[in-house]
Amino acid sequence: MTLDATARQANILDSIKRYFVDTYETGSNIPVTFDKGLSEPDLQGVAVHKWISVNMGDMSISLLSDILLMVYCCTRQDNEGFKLAQLRDTVFEGLSVDTATAADNYKRIPFYKSAPNLANWTLLGALVVQDIIESKNLEAPDETKYKILTVRLRTPSKV
Repeated sequence: MTLDATARQANILDSIKRYFVDTYETGSNIPVTFDKGLSEPDLQGVAVHKWISVNMGDMSISLLSDILLMVYCCTRQDNEGFKLAQLRDTVFEGLSVDTATAADNYKRIPFYKSAPNLANWTLLGALVVQDIIESKNLEAPDETKYKILTVRLRTPSKV
């Protein structure tokens, strides 16, 4: 028996990565990393003062799958946290629905069956942003300021 494309973790991860890279790294020139830590992305000699780190949380694959993402908005050299507030707003906006175009007020992230060649990706549906839970402002020992947005995604799956 073959696992359906809608239940494959690789497709979920690749779709999330593609969305974050296209929306924030390419679209807003904000580096994105998919590591567990808060360390800034390695950009070969370029000082990075703001970035996004996306980490997968719990996943429950079922008829209506439930996926948690922890999105860390991180800044450095940000004495009063204003850069962090601006970064949070940018990320939050990208995960929120455009009420002018969506009748049901839910943001949709395209969900693809991924392939080694981007041109061969097949659209399967959408990962629906159901909730965004925001942490307070936090500070790491290296003076990185960060805020965690816990994003709950839902999508139908065939299991």
